[in-house]
Amino acid sequence: MSHARLMKLLPWIVTPGLILLILAGWHAWVTARNVNPLVMPSPIAVGESVFEILGEPNMWVQAGVTLTEVLAGFAIGVAVGVVLGVVLGKLPWLEISARPIIIIAQVAPKVAFIPLFVIWFGFGMTSKIVLAAILAFFPVMLNVLLAVRSVERGQREVMTSFNATRAQTFTQLEMRSLLPYLFAGMEVAITLATTGAIVGEFLGGNSGLGAMVMSSMNSLETDRTFALILLLSLMGLVLYLIVNEAKRFVIPWHESVYALREKAPV
Repeated sequence: MSHARLMKLLPWIVTPGLILLILAGWHAWVTARNVNPLVMPSPIAVGESVFEILGEPNMWVQAGVTLTEVLAGFAIGVAVGVVLGVVLGKLPWLEISARPIIIIAQVAPKVAFIPLFVIWFGFGMTSKIVLAAILAFFPVMLNVLLAVRSVERGQREVMTSFNATRAQTFTQLEMRSLLPYLFAGMEVAITLATTGAIVGEFLGGNSGLGAMVMSSMNSLETDRTFALILLLSLMGLVLYLIVNEAKRFVIPWHESVYALREKAPV
C-alpha cells in the first residue's frame, strides 16, 4: 500500500479507535472507582438511554423545535452579517465609527440577555432564535468585512481597465474573494447558533432538547442527561458537516477545499 493511500485511510482507523479508547477509559474509570451513577453513569447506561430517547415520539417533536431555532437563527445571523460586513467593508469611515459599538456588543455576555429576551419575546421559539442569530452574526460579519478589505487594489485596477461595472466587479472579483471567508465564518456561526439555541432553552425554555436536558437534570436522571447532551452534540456535528460540505460544493476551486479533497479518505 502506498504512503498516500495509507494517509487517506488513517482517519477511518484513528477516529473510531480514539472513540473506543475514550469509551473504554470512561467505563474502566467508573467501574474501578465504583462511581455513583448519579454522578457519572457508565457509557453502557448512556447508550441504553440514547436508544430509549430515540424511541420516544415526543423526542422528535422537541428535536424539531431545537433544529428550527438553530436554522432560523443561523439564517438570520448570516444574512445580517453579510449585509453589514459588505457595507462596513465598503465604508471604512462607518466601520471606524461603529467599531466601539461592535466590540462592546461582541464582548457582552449574551447569556445575561436571555432573561430580557424572555421578557421581550416570551418563552417560545422567538427568544432562542434571537440569541442564536446574535451569536451567529459576529463571525460572519467579521469574516465578510475582512474579505471585502482583502481584495487587492491591483485586481480592482484590472477590472477597471476592462471597463467592468460595479456589479461585474462585485460578482466576478469581490464575491469570489468573499466566499471562502464567508464559509469560514459560517462554520463557526453554525456551532454558535446551536449553542445559543440550546442555552436559551436551558435558561428560558419550555420546549426543545435543551428543556429536556434541564428536566432530566432536575429529575436526577444523569444517564438520560448525558444521552441528551450526546444527541445535541451529534446534531451540531451534522449541521457543521452540512455547512462544510456546502463549502466544498460552492468553492471547489479554493485551496482549502482542494487540499482537503486531496487528503480525504476514499
